[in-house]
Amino acid sequence: MRNIIALLAIILTTSLALAQDNKSNTYFLDGDVIEATIYHDNGMIAQTGFYNKENKLTGEWVSYDLQGNKTAVAEYNNGEKVGTWYFFSNNSIKEVNFMDARVAKVVTWKSSDTQVVSN
Repeated sequence: MRNIIALLAIILTTSLALAQDNKSNTYFLDGDVIEATIYHDNGMIAQTGFYNKENKLTGEWVSYDLQGNKTAVAEYNNGEKVGTWYFFSNNSIKEVNFMDARVAKVVTWKSSDTQVVSN
């Protein structure tokens, strides 16, 4: 009997230790916009940003990888891509400029501080 209780205690402790701390996505009404925080399955933040009352993306949206590193910063206006977006990788930053919701210019910055322009 003691062995069974000990075994159950070990199984319970192990299952609690391995359980993930899943967080639910959050949405808060802040004036005319809805502030969103979206989580990865591992509990780390995946994206933060805003929706307007028509449920369209608006303002700044930031994306993160599974380890919490920033991977992208984007700008929306009423669901349309606007402004300058940034995409981050290990050794470069890609700067993408939008005009009329279309890519107007792409600049890649390498870790050696060199600039590569492509369209």
